[in-house]
Amino acid sequence: MMKLAVLFGGISSEHDISCLSAASILRNLDRNKYEVYAVGITSEGKWYYCPDCDPDRVENGAWERMPGKVAAVLPPDRGVHGLLLLHEGKTETVRIDCVVPVLHGVGGEDGTMQGLLELAGIPYVGCGVAASANSMDKSITKAIVEAAGVRQAKYYLALRHDFERGAEGVVRAAADALGAFPVFVKPCSQGSSVGVAKANNMLELAAGLTEAFKLDSKVLVEEFIDGHEVECAVLGNLRPVASTVGEIAPTQEFYTFDAKYKDESSKLYIPAHITDRQIETVRQDALRVYAALGCCGLSRVDFFVTHRDGEVVFNELNSIPGFTSISMYPKLFGYEGIRYPELLDRLIELALEEHHG
Repeated sequence: MMKLAVLFGGISSEHDISCLSAASILRNLDRNKYEVYAVGITSEGKWYYCPDCDPDRVENGAWERMPGKVAAVLPPDRGVHGLLLLHEGKTETVRIDCVVPVLHGVGGEDGTMQGLLELAGIPYVGCGVAASANSMDKSITKAIVEAAGVRQAKYYLALRHDFERGAEGVVRAAADALGAFPVFVKPCSQGSSVGVAKANNMLELAAGLTEAFKLDSKVLVEEFIDGHEVECAVLGNLRPVASTVGEIAPTQEFYTFDAKYKDESSKLYIPAHITDRQIETVRQDALRVYAALGCCGLSRVDFFVTHRDGEVVFNELNSIPGFTSISMYPKLFGYEGIRYPELLDRLIELALEEHHG
């Protein structure tokens, strides 16, 4: 039986969302195929193996208070090829066949965890080091997507050291570069809309930049795109496939962190309320972005489709998309006839295929 480690939690601001995604994955893994090792990482970066871990405990954070949890290490030593479990008085080695890193944001989705797993020689689900790092940093994603010829929102890249030396000049430069309000302010390396703000004037832009620079040294200021917010799920390595397109209809002003994970009144439409031609354009552009960034395994690629002229505009790519009960990625492939457990099987097969070439 395959020994599968599911990593969750982590040091990022998306720690709680990682636990929600991991709980859903743990509920849907076929225990007749996989011997599952649930490994939680605290917000402080401590690793624990949670034997017989109930997904409900992962979801609500109670796993951190489990009396039976065991301190764990995943060393880069290929001779170990897995986990060291640090029991009192002895160390147990567990060889792991594949890792599912359910870690959103910094320390999990940015190439760092992928680098550790590459050194350890362990196959893992999802994108590799470079694709993870490049898609996590929105400014690098912008440059790569621009070179690929895919339409995206106009943007201005603001740097913290420039802002600290002259905030007024940076605010004015950003406003001049985009030409009109409203604009969106986004930390470059935060996921799930963390730190994102909408600015309707210069004062709000200055406030948005001030808050965003608390989270990142680089911040994007983007033009506002008035359109449908749509998402496409991509699955595969050398020959990836794109799902149909889903649409987000948030009840909040825009798709905030709370709207994504806490506000169940936000509506998801599958297929999206756009034309068949626009759906096909989104699907083809999603595959182009996926290829340009060098992705493998899976990603969710987000776009706008403008209300005025129906233009498809790239927004961002998520290399470890949410897998909660209300997340778009599994819902899109569910619409395509791939049930959640089968989707997990395919992702693990792709991880082994990528690792073994």
